[in-house]
Amino acid sequence: MLGFVGAAGLAAVAYGPDSREQMNPAADFVRSFSTNIRNPISMFSEVVEHVSRVKAGKTTTLTALAEGADLLVAGFNERGLAGNIADYHGIPLAVLHFFPERIWSSEGLYSAVAKDTDDAQRRTLGLSDIPSARPVLEIQAYDEICLPGPAADWVEPDGRQPFVGALTLELPADADDEVLSWIAKGTPPIYFGFGSTPVDSPADTIAMISAACAQSGERALICSGPNDVTRIPDFDHIMVVDAVNHAAIFPVCRAVVQHGGAGTTAAALRAGIPTLILWLWLDQPIWAAGVTRLKVGTGRQFSVTTQESLVADLRSILTSQCATRAREVAAQMTKSAESVASAADLLEDSARLASPG
Repeated sequence: MLGFVGAAGLAAVAYGPDSREQMNPAADFVRSFSTNIRNPISMFSEVVEHVSRVKAGKTTTLTALAEGADLLVAGFNERGLAGNIADYHGIPLAVLHFFPERIWSSEGLYSAVAKDTDDAQRRTLGLSDIPSARPVLEIQAYDEICLPGPAADWVEPDGRQPFVGALTLELPADADDEVLSWIAKGTPPIYFGFGSTPVDSPADTIAMISAACAQSGERALICSGPNDVTRIPDFDHIMVVDAVNHAAIFPVCRAVVQHGGAGTTAAALRAGIPTLILWLWLDQPIWAAGVTRLKVGTGRQFSVTTQESLVADLRSILTSQCATRAREVAAQMTKSAESVASAADLLEDSARLASPG
């Protein structure tokens, strides 16, 4: 992401280990974790040791970067680490949440490891054992209506956790013009995409999508993301590309089938078309439950999806009632520009209120 951030005119600094290397099945930590997963005691100790090493490097980098800053903004998964550094410098902290924190903090192993390593970090920084009581701005970067139930069930109703809607840049993709030309030559397609998630067998997944769409009489636009599709055969009713601009492409599609990422789900809801979420983990089942509650689509675990279930799920969302409801919900979604402006205003206000001047 360094080149991407630099292209926006900002100075970019590497922070922590490369996440793609960390997720590589051949990486030393991943191999060791897989070996010890049946031994919770050994696994916990090894995870704590690994996270402590990572946090030590991140602490050095972020402590230097934050010196003299008016505000420290962190991702939800860096709250503890960034909060300690904010305490060290005596500056306010703001946290961006792309889904409710309770989903993340409810993971028992994560919570235990985070507490141990955050406490160790505070000792290294010479801080007391008790974190600062300064209020933290916690921006909810999604729309409240997307939740599968009342907002009070997911966030604290204290005014410090405002909903701003999804933060998206809506940047053009290289394939957009080609995709729009292909769409214009036939009936609106169904979009299929899995974000940055690798799937076990891209060829089998595309073959299942192709067969289900052929059986349903639909065209399919497939976004391959990081998956290797170089050996995928050509299909007359299917187009496969690396990436598209969701804001430009979704509105001219008939429906969206995707993994349930917060950003992709918001883009589909903003586009006003039905959504099928084939979820894998973490927050994705929450958004699947949300679209089901809104009656704009449905969800299913990706691992149990078959050609037959996909045909049935497509049939359930490709109805006039679902399409009408999707348009109604789109009118209630926060517009992208409004989301960005609201988040920026909140951050600036937080820094301004904390300033001695």
